[in-house]
Amino acid sequence: MAISANINIKNKRASFEFHLLERFTAGIRLLGTEIKSIREGKANINDSFCSFLDDGLYIRNMHIAEYSFGSFYNHEAKRDRQLLLTKREMKKLRDKGEEKGFTIVPLRIFISERGFAKVEIALAQGKKDFDKRETLKERESKRELDRAMKR
Repeated sequence: MAISANINIKNKRASFEFHLLERFTAGIRLLGTEIKSIREGKANINDSFCSFLDDGLYIRNMHIAEYSFGSFYNHEAKRDRQLLLTKREMKKLRDKGEEKGFTIVPLRIFISERGFAKVEIALAQGKKDFDKRETLKERESKRELDRAMKR
């Protein structure tokens, strides 16, 4: 079976709602049917977030659809999944995440070259309404500039 490395599930709302300060790549502790569903592209991270529980960093509210060929060994769709990071990265995220106004958001899920599922997370700070309007203005001006350059 060939491993499809072109899986790239994105959280498009994250860059609109947050200032992304620092990015990290983490592994995910998954069950067998979960990785098979991710390889089929049946995952959603739009409403998910990361938080520290007693023994580590967990991604919460991430939806991975049940595997279609799974039997009674199938997984729960929205369970908490542990993220695998180095101690130094965990300490840095824990220190910054406890400060007021900072949060940890998942940006995308992808399959590495070795076939493991990875998640790209970011230390983020929430945007205000005027920041969001400014982002929309920048995006629109960039589109107009690209259109003008095409002509």
